[in-house]
Amino acid sequence: MTDGGAMFRLAVRSIRYRAGSFVASLLTLTLGAIILMTFAALLDTSADADAQTAETLTIMASVVGGWGLVIVTFAAASTLTLQVRQRSTEMALLRTVGATPAQIRRLVLIESVTLALIAVLIALVPSRLTSHVLVDLLKDARQVPAELPAAFGPIAIGIGLGVTLASAVLAALLAARRATTARQRGRSRARLIAGAAVLVAGISSGTVVMVVFDGTEPAIMAFSGQGAILCAIGLALLSPPIITAIATLLSPLRGVRGYLTVLNLRGHTHQMATALAPIILFTGLATGTLYMQRIENESGTRMPAHVAPTIETLNYVVVGMVTLFAAVMLINTVVAATLYRRREFGQFRLAGSTRPQVLGMVGAEASVLAGTGVLFGTLAATATVIPYSVVKTNSVLPDTTITIYLAVVLTAAALTLVTSVVSARRATNRPAIETVRVD
Repeated sequence: MTDGGAMFRLAVRSIRYRAGSFVASLLTLTLGAIILMTFAALLDTSADADAQTAETLTIMASVVGGWGLVIVTFAAASTLTLQVRQRSTEMALLRTVGATPAQIRRLVLIESVTLALIAVLIALVPSRLTSHVLVDLLKDARQVPAELPAAFGPIAIGIGLGVTLASAVLAALLAARRATTARQRGRSRARLIAGAAVLVAGISSGTVVMVVFDGTEPAIMAFSGQGAILCAIGLALLSPPIITAIATLLSPLRGVRGYLTVLNLRGHTHQMATALAPIILFTGLATGTLYMQRIENESGTRMPAHVAPTIETLNYVVVGMVTLFAAVMLINTVVAATLYRRREFGQFRLAGSTRPQVLGMVGAEASVLAGTGVLFGTLAATATVIPYSVVKTNSVLPDTTITIYLAVVLTAAALTLVTSVVSARRATNRPAIETVRVD
């Protein structure tokens, strides 16, 4: 049997044996494929539309699909990296019995491609339904003619398959590289540089809005939205040093719970950073986009009547897409990271900690993550809100309600806390001696 055939059989067996741990990656890829194919189907629909409608649909598909690609790739990379890191013992065993780094990379790649293909197949039916719902919403908003039929064809399927596979392959290569090289410092430096570069790009986008635009151009919202997206992704990439800094700031905390919280932040830096990233994305993108649209609605310099409704609809659709995706990414990450610590929780209980104390420790960690994610997500949102407010209202801060921000913050905090505590309860529902004995 060829080496590729052996790796394929091993990958299939690994997926079967670790079906539960692969569910998070499959769910992420499936939801990403649904989002991508839903908006790519607008290109299929545009084939039967007039020139102006076709342009509207193409713009919407390009903008949402382009940022969808970035977000899906980042989410897939984060989920697969966490999954591969949790299989470090398995990877080390494969190296011990003679597997080369190239074979391990091929194993992870085959697993990821297999999951991506399954995800696209699962996503076909719901994508067809959601694409029709999206066209119906555009009809209700009078953005497309009422008689225009919704289409779901080769463009949607091709883009969904191609982009999902590309995201899975890129994520697998990044995750496999981490599993097969010991140059941790070099990887950390590369991530730091990438995060700083994306963050600078986001700040630059906001600067361009304030310097170049006068508030009447249709493209202003696209440029302003990029600021929050890029800054949120940049800060998410910088989440490991952020977790380290937060742990240092909290080191003076007294009491057992405070001590264990700081200890776990330092001992599980990468897992905590992976959970922090979707909180930053959720808070930054939701706050930035919602307030940008709120400023546009309340300003006296609204865009032309034929453009404003399209952009408003697009913004709310993007917010819904990103919010749902970030929420699923957050739930997947927190559940996977918490359940993986089942053995650690059992050791705490055997050492004398009670189950409520363990749950309290997890709740404290989740509170720190939620607070940190909301803080840096808010900072990311300012890259959109401040420039847009300056251009539209000549004011640094918008004169509008704080209700939107409070709703975003409460949602992010509740999602983090509930998911963490529920996962911890599930991880501690067995006798401690059994969880310690399980490898």
